Amino acid sequence: MDALSAVLQGLPMTLGLTLSAFAIGIVGAVPLALGLSSSNLPVRLASRLFVDLVRGVPIIVWLFLLKFGIQIGTFKFNPVGAAIVGLGIVSVAYLAEILRGGLQSVPRGQGEASHALGLAPADTFYGVLAPQAFRIVSPSIATYLTGLLKDSSIASTIIVTEMVFQSQAFARQHPTVEGILPYIIVGVLYIVLSLPVAYLSRRLDSRMRKAIYA
Repeated sequence: MDALSAVLQGLPMTLGLTLSAFAIGIVGAVPLALGLSSSNLPVRLASRLFVDLVRGVPIIVWLFLLKFGIQIGTFKFNPVGAAIVGLGIVSVAYLAEILRGGLQSVPRGQGEASHALGLAPADTFYGVLAPQAFRIVSPSIATYLTGLLKDSSIASTIIVTEMVFQSQAFARQHPTVEGILPYIIVGVLYIVLSLPVAYLSRRLDSRMRKAIYA
């Protein structure tokens, strides 16, 4: 029970990190996906450079850079802020690539028909292209959310008190076989938290396939 209590103390932080980073990723991914699909070469190249740079650096490096490498005047990231921003930046890059694939999967005729009907570019994107692209990539987004939940454990390296950090603290205080218990509990909790998202991903993928082949 002591091990379970220690792990559960970190559960709200794990969920908070995951959902905050995912929200940042969704908001930032939309304009970046447009940049990746832009006909403007400098915009497209700048967007591609950002995505490749962010994805090419391990998450733990981004967290350490933000926590220990950035100080502007008196401002300095605290551990939670560094974790949210770091995971959020990484989420922006990965989700932008997912959304770009979705936008390119929408038949070109959809955009051409909207243009022929006199719809403004913004109306075409938000009313016609984006909903179809989101339906196509929603299984991939759900799968990414599952991965992000597990990646939140990396925040323990910069002293964010999420589930893995609490497990490590408990293990240090109980350097016997008992110290392995919180890690087992953490593994079970990650599975339990991932199952609904995995189920949603499969459901969305099934519905998408039915819509395509109907």
